[in-house]
Amino acid sequence: MTDKIKKTNDEWQQQLSPEQFAVCRMHGTEAPFSGKYAHTKEPGKYVCACCGQELFDSKTKYDSGSGWPSFYQPAGKEAVSEKTDASHGMTRTEVLCSKCDAHLGHVFNDGPNPTGLRYCINSVALDLKKPEQ
Repeated sequence: MTDKIKKTNDEWQQQLSPEQFAVCRMHGTEAPFSGKYAHTKEPGKYVCACCGQELFDSKTKYDSGSGWPSFYQPAGKEAVSEKTDASHGMTRTEVLCSKCDAHLGHVFNDGPNPTGLRYCINSVALDLKKPEQ
Protein backbone atom coordinates (compact mmCIF):
# COMPACT_ATOMS: atom_id res chain seq x y z
CA MET A 1 0.00 0.00 0.00
CA THR A 2 1.15 3.55 -0.68
CA ASP A 3 1.67 6.15 2.01
CA LYS A 4 -1.36 7.39 3.95
CA ILE A 5 -2.93 10.66 2.86
CA LYS A 6 -3.03 13.11 5.75
CA LYS A 7 -4.96 16.37 5.52
CA THR A 8 -6.43 18.76 8.05
CA ASN A 9 -10.18 19.06 8.44
CA ASP A 10 -9.95 22.47 6.76
CA GLU A 11 -8.24 20.88 3.74
CA TRP A 12 -10.87 18.14 3.54
CA GLN A 13 -13.69 20.71 3.83
CA GLN A 14 -12.27 22.60 0.86
CA GLN A 15 -12.13 19.41 -1.23
CA LEU A 16 -15.42 17.71 -0.27
CA SER A 17 -19.10 18.63 -0.35
CA PRO A 18 -20.67 19.29 3.08
CA GLU A 19 -22.39 15.86 2.96
CA GLN A 20 -19.17 14.09 1.95
CA PHE A 21 -17.29 15.80 4.77
CA ALA A 22 -19.98 14.89 7.33
CA VAL A 23 -19.95 11.22 6.31
CA CYS A 24 -16.33 10.58 5.30
CA ARG A 25 -14.46 12.72 7.80
CA MET A 26 -16.94 13.03 10.71
CA HIS A 27 -18.18 9.39 10.58
CA GLY A 28 -21.77 10.24 9.69
CA THR A 29 -24.22 8.36 7.49
CA GLU A 30 -26.57 9.25 4.68
CA ALA A 31 -30.27 8.45 4.92
CA PRO A 32 -31.18 4.96 3.67
CA PHE A 33 -32.35 4.74 0.04
CA SER A 34 -31.14 8.32 -0.59
CA GLY A 35 -27.69 7.66 -2.05
CA LYS A 36 -26.93 7.85 -5.76
CA TYR A 37 -25.56 4.27 -5.82
CA ALA A 38 -28.23 2.56 -3.70
CA HIS A 39 -29.83 0.97 -6.77
CA THR A 40 -27.11 1.35 -9.42
CA LYS A 41 -26.35 -1.77 -11.43
CA GLU A 42 -23.83 -0.20 -13.82
CA PRO A 43 -20.47 -1.93 -14.26
CA GLY A 44 -17.31 -0.33 -12.99
CA LYS A 45 -15.00 0.21 -10.06
CA TYR A 46 -16.10 2.05 -6.94
CA VAL A 47 -13.35 4.34 -5.67
CA CYS A 48 -12.98 6.49 -2.57
CA ALA A 49 -14.59 9.91 -3.04
CA CYS A 50 -11.80 11.45 -0.95
CA CYS A 51 -8.64 9.99 -2.51
CA GLY A 52 -9.63 7.88 -5.54
CA GLN A 53 -8.37 4.55 -4.22
CA GLU A 54 -10.23 1.54 -5.67
CA LEU A 55 -12.44 0.05 -2.97
CA PHE A 56 -15.07 -2.25 -4.54
CA ASP A 57 -15.89 -3.82 -7.91
CA SER A 58 -19.44 -3.64 -9.23
CA LYS A 59 -19.30 -7.43 -9.73
CA THR A 60 -19.47 -7.83 -5.93
CA LYS A 61 -22.38 -5.38 -5.46
CA TYR A 62 -25.80 -6.78 -4.56
CA ASP A 63 -29.18 -5.56 -3.32
CA SER A 64 -29.22 -6.21 0.41
CA GLY A 65 -32.48 -4.30 0.94
CA SER A 66 -30.71 -2.14 3.53
CA GLY A 67 -30.95 1.13 1.57
CA TRP A 68 -27.20 1.50 1.10
CA PRO A 69 -24.92 0.09 -1.59
CA SER A 70 -23.80 -3.34 -0.42
CA PHE A 71 -20.83 -5.44 -1.51
CA TYR A 72 -19.74 -8.91 -0.42
CA GLN A 73 -16.02 -8.16 -0.64
CA PRO A 74 -13.60 -5.27 -1.17
CA ALA A 75 -11.53 -4.87 -4.35
CA GLY A 76 -8.47 -6.29 -2.56
CA LYS A 77 -7.09 -7.17 0.85
CA GLU A 78 -5.44 -3.77 1.18
CA ALA A 79 -8.34 -1.64 -0.11
CA VAL A 80 -10.13 -1.10 3.19
CA SER A 81 -9.31 -1.23 6.86
CA GLU A 82 -11.64 -2.04 9.73
CA LYS A 83 -11.99 -0.95 13.33
CA THR A 84 -14.44 -1.45 16.17
CA ASP A 85 -17.15 1.21 16.37
CA ALA A 86 -18.93 1.37 19.73
CA SER A 87 -20.99 4.50 18.96
CA HIS A 88 -24.78 4.79 19.16
CA GLY A 89 -25.07 2.17 21.92
CA MET A 90 -23.98 -0.78 19.76
CA THR A 91 -20.78 -2.47 18.65
CA ARG A 92 -20.17 -2.69 14.91
CA THR A 93 -17.20 -2.98 12.58
CA GLU A 94 -16.44 0.29 10.81
CA VAL A 95 -15.01 0.21 7.28
CA LEU A 96 -12.44 2.84 6.29
CA CYS A 97 -10.46 3.62 3.17
CA SER A 98 -7.02 2.24 3.92
CA LYS A 99 -5.30 5.10 2.09
CA CYS A 100 -6.99 8.18 3.60
CA ASP A 101 -9.01 6.78 6.54
CA ALA A 102 -12.33 8.03 5.11
CA HIS A 103 -15.33 6.54 6.89
CA LEU A 104 -17.15 4.40 4.32
CA GLY A 105 -19.73 2.49 6.36
CA HIS A 106 -19.83 -0.81 8.25
CA VAL A 107 -19.42 -4.53 7.55
CA PHE A 108 -21.81 -7.18 8.86
CA ASN A 109 -21.78 -10.99 8.91
CA ASP A 110 -25.15 -11.39 7.16
CA GLY A 111 -24.10 -11.19 3.50
CA PRO A 112 -24.31 -13.68 0.65
CA ASN A 113 -21.87 -16.36 -0.45
CA PRO A 114 -19.02 -16.64 -1.11
CA THR A 115 -17.93 -14.44 1.85
CA GLY A 116 -21.02 -14.15 4.05
CA LEU A 117 -20.18 -10.45 4.48
CA ARG A 118 -22.20 -7.32 3.78
CA TYR A 119 -20.15 -4.18 3.32
CA CYS A 120 -22.84 -1.53 3.82
CA ILE A 121 -21.33 1.61 2.30
CA ASN A 122 -22.49 5.23 2.02
CA SER A 123 -22.94 6.33 -1.62
CA VAL A 124 -21.49 9.74 -0.83
CA ALA A 125 -18.18 8.07 0.11
CA LEU A 126 -17.91 6.51 -3.36
CA ASP A 127 -17.37 7.47 -6.99
CA LEU A 128 -18.17 4.97 -9.75
CA LYS A 129 -15.51 4.73 -12.45
CA LYS A 130 -17.17 3.15 -15.47
CA PRO A 131 -15.17 0.92 -17.83
CA GLU A 132 -13.61 2.57 -20.86
CA GLN A 133 -15.85 2.30 -23.90
